[in-house]
Amino acid sequence: MFQIGKTLVSEEVIENDFVCNIAACKGECCVAGEAGAPVLDEEIKKLNEVYPKIKHLLRPEGIKAIEEQGVYTTSKFGEHETTLVNNKECAFVTFDEKGVTSCGIEQAYNLGLVDWKKPISCHLYPVRVQEYEEFSAVNYHHWEICDDACSLGKELQVPVYKFLKNALILKFGENWYMELEKVAEEWKKQKNS
Repeated sequence: MFQIGKTLVSEEVIENDFVCNIAACKGECCVAGEAGAPVLDEEIKKLNEVYPKIKHLLRPEGIKAIEEQGVYTTSKFGEHETTLVNNKECAFVTFDEKGVTSCGIEQAYNLGLVDWKKPISCHLYPVRVQEYEEFSAVNYHHWEICDDACSLGKELQVPVYKFLKNALILKFGENWYMELEKVAEEWKKQKNS
């Protein structure tokens, strides 16, 4: 683990390679799993604001789930997450004719309908941030559905932290990211010596 400010960053964020390969996985991370995408308290307001503006882009099943359960649910651990359709895909997900997923919120953002792209947890995947009282833990989450992304990242030699540069800056700021780059370079030097 590396400490940067009030964050503890797993070495796996530097060690592992990753580049999303949506053609191979078809966006399975938005469909599989046991829970929706983590949603921060401050993002709940945004979800409620954007929903009426993006509703027409969503699938009937997603609309039904949101109308019945709300734009988010709360786990038994008290964590907020996006609503799911039949305990499967995120209610905000859409599918194209080839079965590839995309985010209805992000589609609306790209169309200029809303000024918010999606929850930060979606931007950051495969990194997960766990908030504690004194610090934030920044960890790499390995999931076999992303094996193609790991292979592509290895082929292109793109570490997780570089793939997620914009998302990490969005979450932690540019100075934090520059510090992470320094740590990564130093780590590489030590590993290669």
